[in-house]
Amino acid sequence: MSIGELLAATVPMVRTLNLEYLETSPERAVLALPDQSEYRNHVGGPHAGAMFTLGESASGAIVLAAFGDQLSRAVPLPVNAEIAFKKIALGPVKATATLGRPAADVVAELDAGQRPEFPVTVAIQREDGAVTGEMTVTWTLRPNG
Repeated sequence: MSIGELLAATVPMVRTLNLEYLETSPERAVLALPDQSEYRNHVGGPHAGAMFTLGESASGAIVLAAFGDQLSRAVPLPVNAEIAFKKIALGPVKATATLGRPAADVVAELDAGQRPEFPVTVAIQREDGAVTGEMTVTWTLRPNG
C-alpha cells in the first residue's frame, strides 16, 4: 500500500476533500485538490480551509515518506503552521511539499535523544502554474515513551 493509499484510508479529511496523491517520496510530495463546488468560497475558488488542509496533508505525506522508518520509536506531529494566500485560486489546485532540512540531520538529532523539529515548505498552485499560496508546517518527531 502506498503512502497516499494509506492516508486516504486512514485520514477522514483526505477522503472528505477527495485529495489526490500524485507523488510521494522523501524528496517531494504532490497532492491535488479537485475543483468541487461544495468547497468553493465567495469568489468561486477553493475555500481557504480546503487549501490549508491540502497543504498540511502534503506536508504530512512527505514526513511519512522521509521518516516512516522511524515510526517504531517516534511519532511525527505538526508543531505549527503558517499559510500566506498570494493570488486568487480558481479551479483545481495542487500542493508541492519539500523538507526544509536534510532527513539525515533530523534522524541524527533523534539518535542523540533529542526531539527534532524541522520545517516543511509547501507551494500551492493553480493549473496555470501561478503560486496562489505558500505554507510552512513545522513538524517534530516525538520520541515514544
